Amino acid sequence: MTTFLIDDDSLSNYLTETLLKMEDFSSDIRTFEAADEALAELVQQPEQARVVFLDLNMPLMNGWEFLDALAPYRSRLLGHCRIYILTSSLALSDLNRSHDYELVAGLIHKPIDSGEIRAIQASLAQTSAE
Repeated sequence: MTTFLIDDDSLSNYLTETLLKMEDFSSDIRTFEAADEALAELVQQPEQARVVFLDLNMPLMNGWEFLDALAPYRSRLLGHCRIYILTSSLALSDLNRSHDYELVAGLIHKPIDSGEIRAIQASLAQTSAE
């Protein structure tokens, strides 16, 4: 499984990547500071298993725009791609809006912690077993 970290903050990417490695989350972690670069790579092979950690507040293409850009690929990504929104916002509107996107598996407040990573791992293992 490939993991994408999409956040314009290099320190956040570093901390999240380090934590994912400590928790043995994924053997292939790719970081992107620009959502459009991640989008280009993601849609090249939409059937490849991926977990995406997506920041909402980024310049040029924000997280919502990234999710909107995935709409034409939704049917090919379903079952292969799970997106977790990472946000420092406590706005209920972000949580409500995230429900509009079928590919979004959850919304996590930054910084992500070991417990949340283990919960995601358990969810992925359960889905694989079904």
